[in-house]
Amino acid sequence: MAETSARLLKLLSLLQTTREWPGPELADRLGVSTRTVRNDVDRLRRLGYPVRATRGAVGGYRLVAGKAMPPLLLDDDEAVAIAVSLRTVSGGAVEGMEETALRALTKLQQVLPPQLGRRVDALQSHTVQAGGRSRAQVDGSVLALLAAAARDREIVRFAYADYTGVESERRIEPYRLVNYGRRWYLVAFDVERDDWRTFRIDRLRDARSVGHRFTARPLPAEDIAAYVASKTRQVQMKVQGRVILHLPAELAERRMGGWTQGAIESLGDTKCLVSLGGRSVEDLAFWLGVLDADFEVVDSPELAAAVRRVGERYARATS
Repeated sequence: MAETSARLLKLLSLLQTTREWPGPELADRLGVSTRTVRNDVDRLRRLGYPVRATRGAVGGYRLVAGKAMPPLLLDDDEAVAIAVSLRTVSGGAVEGMEETALRALTKLQQVLPPQLGRRVDALQSHTVQAGGRSRAQVDGSVLALLAAAARDREIVRFAYADYTGVESERRIEPYRLVNYGRRWYLVAFDVERDDWRTFRIDRLRDARSVGHRFTARPLPAEDIAAYVASKTRQVQMKVQGRVILHLPAELAERRMGGWTQGAIESLGDTKCLVSLGGRSVEDLAFWLGVLDADFEVVDSPELAAAVRRVGERYARATS
């Protein structure tokens, strides 16, 4: 009976992937005959799992949507991901779903093994959501490792490539994971540089705990999300320039949002002085054109030259 139950769980795990499994392939995976596979599929159907079978050379078995929600089989990473998501929703991140999410989270936590519960707690307590959705390819196991190290106050080593591509080996004390903009960042104290640093997690390689503990330091800022935002802007704003924009200051601020490197100073009802920052003067020249307003470059010859190049390019396009 135990062998049959284990085989059913393995069969269910295979069927929950988004593909159709030929009978002989399932039989080979499970080490049984195709007749046994058919019998096991019938058992799953009696348990409420809607397994569809198709005949023919390209036929096979697949799990489809049914009339009721059958029990799900989750691996460790899937269970942790669902628990963290439910905790976020139960905290009010999605209006109107707090109570439902809390009920589902309670059910899941009752059956989570202790080691998975600790992973969930580490991720939840050491992660800061700062708006936006991360689109960078970040390995969930790396996030879990860094969160666990932050919880247990363990020093971590990894290889890191900066924005220029130069790699270095880092030895750090991890404190917070921050999802800001469309990326994940790690706020940590760099032991060898004796200073706080913000690392893009998608640029980390070979992260591992070295097993040495550290004494927690006061965080570099009370608002960690704002701290990461300021550090990110410093990296992005490699060039600066000032322009007189032929727009009222209030309208300019609405059009530009947070895209400034300083204040917008009113110069009357129709003009304002704007300080800009960006990765390159070409970026600044492009975005100035998007504002759909006349402007004058004040004190940046490089920006003026970039604007001139953009203007000549547009002029050639219409000649």
